[in-house]
Amino acid sequence: MPPQSAQRGGGRRGEAPVTGRALVIEPVLRRASMAGARPPAAKLDEAIGLARAIDLEVEQSGIVMLNALRPATYLGKGKVEEISGLVKSFDAGIVVMDCALSPVQQRNLEKAWNAKVVDRTGLILEIFGRRARTREGALQVEHAHLTYQKSRLVRSWTHLERQRGGFGFLGGPGETQLEADRRMIDERLAKIETELGGVKRTRALHRESRRRVPYPIVALVGYTNAGKSTLFNRMTQASVLSTDMLFATLDPTLRAVALPHGARIILSDTVGFISDLPTMLIAAFRATLEEVIEADVILHVRDVSHEDAEAQLHDVEKILNELGIDPRNEANDKRSLIEVWNKIDRLDQAARERLANVAERRSSSNRPALASATTGEGLDALAAAIEARLAASREVIELCLDPADGAGVSWLHRHTEVLSKSVDKDGRIAMTVRADPDKAANVRAKFFTPAALARGH
Repeated sequence: MPPQSAQRGGGRRGEAPVTGRALVIEPVLRRASMAGARPPAAKLDEAIGLARAIDLEVEQSGIVMLNALRPATYLGKGKVEEISGLVKSFDAGIVVMDCALSPVQQRNLEKAWNAKVVDRTGLILEIFGRRARTREGALQVEHAHLTYQKSRLVRSWTHLERQRGGFGFLGGPGETQLEADRRMIDERLAKIETELGGVKRTRALHRESRRRVPYPIVALVGYTNAGKSTLFNRMTQASVLSTDMLFATLDPTLRAVALPHGARIILSDTVGFISDLPTMLIAAFRATLEEVIEADVILHVRDVSHEDAEAQLHDVEKILNELGIDPRNEANDKRSLIEVWNKIDRLDQAARERLANVAERRSSSNRPALASATTGEGLDALAAAIEARLAASREVIELCLDPADGAGVSWLHRHTEVLSKSVDKDGRIAMTVRADPDKAANVRAKFFTPAALARGH
């Protein structure tokens, strides 16, 4: 009997070049399923999406319920034999196991099925390897990839075919080769860590240079495929890849955006999150995710049309907490996070009204913005919410400058947000500026000293 909920014909024949014919297996412990974990069907759908993201042709997929995990093969003997028959029937070269396998379990299953076995971590790493476009992204992915492969004592692989010699390869490398692989991995990791240290320093310099201009940073975060890149494109008129695919974009992108009342921000699109995101990826992408940590406002983009939206919310909040960001906007947290309930265009009128009522009952600090990045609905209200959050954390200062103080006027334009500027009846320049607390202190130090006041500031 095929695995529970098996689905035939999940591939995309003729639509794109494929990596190979694959089966996708969703192992579920019965006690975990009964404990209120994410629904197995939703997890299976996500695993199929991950497989298709690297052009695997999914021939069969299914849920396998387990009473206990087997140390040698993860699955019971009967299930291993059953899936072995499916591998032969569909001539599959790859079996995706949506779980974390030990090296021993992976090797034993490959021998039993005469096919390549890829667990969830390996699959996500493979996707990241294909999506990275910048030098920084490639380094981060390679570091995570090598860290994962080191425990398996095999040569680093960039494509699925490189793992243990390709499809159906049964023999392992000899002891001498394993030692050589281990040494090569250690040497490469050390070199990558040195290069990533340079990347981190460069990013720190970029952030420092941005601090010298009055543009606050607004970062987009969210579960993969929640619509971050579509929202980024809509707000910036950019052309970042946005498609219905998990991890369609990986490398961070920053663009300047003008808000309705004239304020300008730097909008940053970041890598999407996912449940059970490998810890080595979080560590490798720490330099990139520091853009989120340093942001003045964080937009948590959610796909409210997704049936698993609540579970995705918890997964993102877990990662934000790991980064030291409070997703609940508690009073002692200086950061300001706004939930963006995206894709409301996919909901019927009753569902939209229900969400609007839920949003209205939230406190002002936690009230979400309902929007559709595709149609543009609700984006004006979102922009207003961003302005309000920025204004709440920034200080408005009124100054009066000597008309000859062109350098002072220029400094204020470079280091603060100028809200208004006019010439009073005495010919002096009246300016109203807005700045974050650090820059506001610099304004006072420069323009409110006794000498400055004596000059007419």
